[in-house]
Amino acid sequence: MRRENPYRSPSDAFIATAARRPDAPFLLAPASANLAYAPDGFEIAYGPFKAEVDRLRAEYAAAGYGRGARVALLLENRPVFFLHWLALNALGVSIVPINPDVRPDELSFQLELSGADLLVATQDRIHVTKDATLGRVRLIDTESRIPPCRSDVTAQEPAFDAECALLFTSGSTGKPKGCMLSNRYFLQVADWYLAQGGVAELQPDREISLTPLPMFHMNALGCSAVGMMVLGGAVVPLDRFHANRWWQCVADSGATIVHCLGVIPAILLQLPVTDVERQHRVRFAFAPGVDVRHRATFEERYRIPIVEAWAMTETGGAAATTTAREPAGFGARCVGRPSDGMDYRLVDDRGADVALGKPGELLVRAKGEDARAGFFSGYLKDTEATEAAWDGGWFHTGDLVFADQDGLMYFFDRKKTIVRRSGENIGVLEVESALYMDTRIGSCAVTPVPDDIRGEEVFAFVVPNAKVDDADALATSIIKACAERLAYHKVPGYIAIVDELPLSSTRKLARGEIKTLAAAAVADNRAIDLRGLKAKLRRG
Repeated sequence: MRRENPYRSPSDAFIATAARRPDAPFLLAPASANLAYAPDGFEIAYGPFKAEVDRLRAEYAAAGYGRGARVALLLENRPVFFLHWLALNALGVSIVPINPDVRPDELSFQLELSGADLLVATQDRIHVTKDATLGRVRLIDTESRIPPCRSDVTAQEPAFDAECALLFTSGSTGKPKGCMLSNRYFLQVADWYLAQGGVAELQPDREISLTPLPMFHMNALGCSAVGMMVLGGAVVPLDRFHANRWWQCVADSGATIVHCLGVIPAILLQLPVTDVERQHRVRFAFAPGVDVRHRATFEERYRIPIVEAWAMTETGGAAATTTAREPAGFGARCVGRPSDGMDYRLVDDRGADVALGKPGELLVRAKGEDARAGFFSGYLKDTEATEAAWDGGWFHTGDLVFADQDGLMYFFDRKKTIVRRSGENIGVLEVESALYMDTRIGSCAVTPVPDDIRGEEVFAFVVPNAKVDDADALATSIIKACAERLAYHKVPGYIAIVDELPLSSTRKLARGEIKTLAAAAVADNRAIDLRGLKAKLRRG
């Protein structure tokens, strides 16, 4: 791989910028962000923050932590997350960022698979671990003394190809997979992001990147966080997206870049026009998945060009696309051009290349001798799935894409059975497994249905075990039970009570027919709409 920067790890990039610009802001949030843990906002410079990182690094080092250990972090997007991450990364320890919406069974699975030594949580989030099986993992809050490391440690410094983070991604199997991501991976994500050019041309030491996206995703962790560390910029790490204070926060933070997903522009366009929505310094929005119906209106109203892109947790910046250099008005579902280091094919079900303009599964690899350079290092404890994904020396994305004669790529559909809701990839088998824990359900099938705001919503067909007198009451009860087992975004937003499910000739679920029937049921108001209840359960 061609090295774009001299660093071994994100912590190296942070240390270099702290030495060069100690008084420059690293993390900031204005009071208008209305953060529960920092109501007055905050601004933390590189130099003082490095002093805190060094202190914590010494504590972890004294406790024996180093390369070979993993530490889970339930610290949201708070400054304390960056504190622990950088201290651990400087020792070669891999982090396992935890989604605060995780349910006990999900947390138990992630902790067991990761083999983490430690789970560090803020005092007000420790309740998330209630009812989870922690196993060998020690739970501490951010004020506790660090217990001794129990993993086999080989060194107390980072290595370029060593693991930096373990992130979980949904696939077509019942449980999320643990993606092992190296320091090389994150530095290459940052290099790709910083080199997009066009409307996304970035200026060293001058950028402020605002993101409401979580640090347990590669977008926020790689592009926003590592990108700004390498560039010498600042990060505005919000807790989540809040429409009613978005523009005031953007203006007050001085953000020059905003990150969002397709759902956010759709929501913002529903807001009444205000003066503050034009009082920003933003030059572009990095917003994959924006509906073409919203893009032009958003760009005209807010005077912010939208940059579309494609990548996966597994591919990082080694195989990614962007529209940053394309003229305004590119077509619907256009994801731009491949990165310079990306080699790709579009193939049919038999593995043959498809004709120009025809959709095929996107297969990708890095150019050069090492096809996997900069990609994920593999699925943890699942060599079989890793090698299956790399069948034939190409990474099989499961995404159906087509290319036009100008070399632009367009996302068509997903080959894998995935619901993409508000940027979250949800494996339907995981949701079905949770539903089957309800003894009232004889069989079920989960599928995506279109949603104007969130892109897609989770839909479940349910065949009950007994006669149903009140379908609405049963559906409501099923959703409440499901919400005890799954994170909010994975819970079905629609349920249809049916007598049977469509099956193929081999007696497997006819997924294509199920998807079509679900969309028709929503369009004809024959499904039970539980999105309001789902939102209440989240708030509750």
